[in-house]
Amino acid sequence: MKTVEYNASSTLSRFHSSDKFVRGVMGPIGSGKSVAMCWELFKRMNEQEKDSDGKRKTRWVVIRNTYRELQDTTIKTWLDWFGNIGEYKKADNEHHIKYGEIEAEVLFRALDKPEDIKKLLSLEITGGWVNEARELPLSVIHAVTSRCGRYPSKREGTGASWYGVIMDTNPPDDGHWWYKIFEEDRPEGWELFKQPSGIAPLAENIDNLPNGYYTTMMSGKSEEWLRVYRDGAYGFVLDGKPIWKDYAESLHLLNEHRQPVKGFPIYIGIDFGRTPAAIFGQKDKLGRWYIFDEIITFNVGAIEFSKLLKDRINQMYAGHEFSIWGDPAGDTMTQVDDQTPFKVLRANGINAHTTFTNDPVIRIEAVSSVLRLILDGTPAFKISPNCKVLRKGLAGGYHYRRISTNNERYEDKPNKNEYSHPCDALQYLMLGAGEGRKVVSSNQYKEPVYQQGWSVFD
Repeated sequence: MKTVEYNASSTLSRFHSSDKFVRGVMGPIGSGKSVAMCWELFKRMNEQEKDSDGKRKTRWVVIRNTYRELQDTTIKTWLDWFGNIGEYKKADNEHHIKYGEIEAEVLFRALDKPEDIKKLLSLEITGGWVNEARELPLSVIHAVTSRCGRYPSKREGTGASWYGVIMDTNPPDDGHWWYKIFEEDRPEGWELFKQPSGIAPLAENIDNLPNGYYTTMMSGKSEEWLRVYRDGAYGFVLDGKPIWKDYAESLHLLNEHRQPVKGFPIYIGIDFGRTPAAIFGQKDKLGRWYIFDEIITFNVGAIEFSKLLKDRINQMYAGHEFSIWGDPAGDTMTQVDDQTPFKVLRANGINAHTTFTNDPVIRIEAVSSVLRLILDGTPAFKISPNCKVLRKGLAGGYHYRRISTNNERYEDKPNKNEYSHPCDALQYLMLGAGEGRKVVSSNQYKEPVYQQGWSVFD
């Protein structure tokens, strides 16, 4: 059997020496993160305490966001190192290893669909590896951590001598759950390992890369791209064709947050579904918009969302007047339930209205017309720095997905992602407030519902 040798870099050596329950490695591309994850699993297989039969039994789940990426990258990396031991069952995406005292199962899973997450919740595993963790929602990480330490069973000996989750990723932006957990919350038992820039004196894995790898790849790349993929720092990299090319932070972003003023209604736009979002804005007497707050959720139902919205209104904007708008589809009953998001809102005392259309062309133009407008020498659209997710959506997170690199072809509908929901909510806000009139005929357009002194609560 061929002998292979793995030499961990300084950062990855510290990673391998840690016994924390959740460990993350973040660094530039080419820094050896994925290989380190593979060897960490093999290391833990060797360290598992023996059962009564003298075997070191473990079971691991390896997760990637899509099956294509799982097969093209994650599985290939694993098999490059350990494909010569045990049996890889391609049909099941599983590697069964019997090597000396080791008896291990490595289950490769992608989570493209909600039902795949449900399957994950039934696994009994020793631990997991989440590859390119920034591409997955935090709910998946919580699902994996809840299944760790359940194999081997204590009936077979001492149980798992170590259990937990390891993760690797290129850097996300500073609004991502990864940043919030590792940089802000820092829960007990979680540890982050950051690798240095690829052009730093202590750059890692250089000996395994082509000569001049990082300097060569710099050509033609934006500073933000280099910040993320070369330097391994948090940043936002545009992927796809931006919906709103007129948006520029240098032009539309305020230096500091401002509270809304009394005497002008607060408009709220709502996007429904399992990832509902709400955007808050106010228009002054000159017609200038100030977008100042957002509610961003994931996997939340209409009842919970309506409570979040009501609490935000009561706690932060009591005494203001409101005009609230949402997707017309939110007032359509399903075949199994006569409840609708709008009915749930009204049951919680929130008087919300449907916009006159859900046409994406009209919705997008309702925002575009304001972004392009200059009044008295200043932009008619300003946004608070507090609206972190919406800002990234405006800057290109909300985009048309590329479908061909040869001739720059893009899909004709906005890509659905974590930025599309608050951006849709912004569109409903603008439609409800009467923006985008030029793209609709006079018989389509309806004046927004608002009366002086009217409150959100009936």
